[in-house]
Amino acid sequence: MKNYEIYESPFSARYASKEMQYLFSAQKKFSTWRRLWVALAKAEKALGLDISDEQIEEMENNVENINFSVAEAREKEIRHDVMSHIYAFGVQCPKAAPIIHLGATSCYVGDNTDIIIMRDAMRLILKKLVGVIANLSDFAIKYKDMPCLGYTHLQPAQTTTVGKRACLWINEMYCDVKELEFRLSELKMLGSKGTTGTQASFMELFNGDGAKVRKMEELICTEFGFDANGYVPVSGQTYSRKVDAGILSTLSQIAQSAYKFSNDMRILQSFKEMEEPFEKNQVGSSAMPYKRNPMRCERVSALARFIITNSLNPAFTAGTQWFERTLDDSANKRIAVAESFLAADGMLDILLNVTDGIVVYPKMIRARLMNELPFMASENIMMDAVKKGGNRQELHEKIRIHSIAAGKKVKECGEANDLIERILADDAFCLSEEEISRSLKPENYVGRAPEQTEEFIAEYIKPVLDKYSGNMERKAELSV
Repeated sequence: MKNYEIYESPFSARYASKEMQYLFSAQKKFSTWRRLWVALAKAEKALGLDISDEQIEEMENNVENINFSVAEAREKEIRHDVMSHIYAFGVQCPKAAPIIHLGATSCYVGDNTDIIIMRDAMRLILKKLVGVIANLSDFAIKYKDMPCLGYTHLQPAQTTTVGKRACLWINEMYCDVKELEFRLSELKMLGSKGTTGTQASFMELFNGDGAKVRKMEELICTEFGFDANGYVPVSGQTYSRKVDAGILSTLSQIAQSAYKFSNDMRILQSFKEMEEPFEKNQVGSSAMPYKRNPMRCERVSALARFIITNSLNPAFTAGTQWFERTLDDSANKRIAVAESFLAADGMLDILLNVTDGIVVYPKMIRARLMNELPFMASENIMMDAVKKGGNRQELHEKIRIHSIAAGKKVKECGEANDLIERILADDAFCLSEEEISRSLKPENYVGRAPEQTEEFIAEYIKPVLDKYSGNMERKAELSV
């Protein structure tokens, strides 16, 4: 039964997927602790310590069936989470109890588990981010030739195409994919460093044989899918907290890309040019039945802001690690890191949902463009008039005056743009309506936008999509 009398995180109830929630669950965390204890015991046995196959088998058989109640009761007594779980594991593995956590310190399980979870979480983020790019790439190619009004300073500027604009969104996310790949390629386990990073306890266990200590780290790393040298070369008790700061900075960059996309979509929906998906029975407003609010993109914007601001937390933590380590990172870290990933996951699910069903209104796009096109076409019209014997400087001044008058009519009177009618009525231009109409084709003003779209998708994006063709998510169902 759901308990409605306690706080429930929106990440669990509304936003994050089951897959991401599992990665930051107690089951994932503590089963990984146990796998690390098994890997440590295996490595120590392989390197000559007196550990039996029976002890290791006993541990392996109890990795998943965690006796949480025993650990929780023990922690109430001793106020130490790692020692409590060592005790609980030992209760289930009485033969192995004497060698569990042998030579290790708490960060052996805590920090290595954090690295493993962040690696798995980044891989899930990457799958979804590439899926969003795939959706937008299809959209870009479909609409590569459709002219639309471009904007600078959110003011009408030169013409672009709907597909070319989508490439701007894709390019931001393409940079994020590269950044994620870099973070994953550089990620290393803490390994087995001991209380101050000197590995003194392991040197004692192996009678001063440093080669065995190093080999032990290699064996543990390969057990978890890292390269043999996939451990940090030096550390205090913990891996550098700059790792967390860098990873959350990457999530912040993904959030920045999502924020731009969602803001652009919200503006386009206000212009009635494009819309996010709107379901048959969806209600837009409690007071205004006609409303179609961009609630999905608004939610993306909200989660993006959270991720961006939350990226400051590990930066402060990294700067306040005293000497070999301090523990003021613990409570902050377990909230900041987990919730940034949960928020990013929820944000990307919404983006998958939106980009899989963007609604385009071609006639509205055309109408808004045509209302501004006379201003953009004025230079071409002027050149045509010069070819027929007109004076370029005089025509420029006349167009300037006509443009100001037409703009005033639009802004102050709320009437249609009549710049073309003014030019047709001015004998100085000597142009017919047919001649001017040739200058009013939006397709003539998009430059290389269609070609740029095709080239960008083919040369930059297709290789990424091919690389992850069997490992991407392109659809997502929203919880609410």
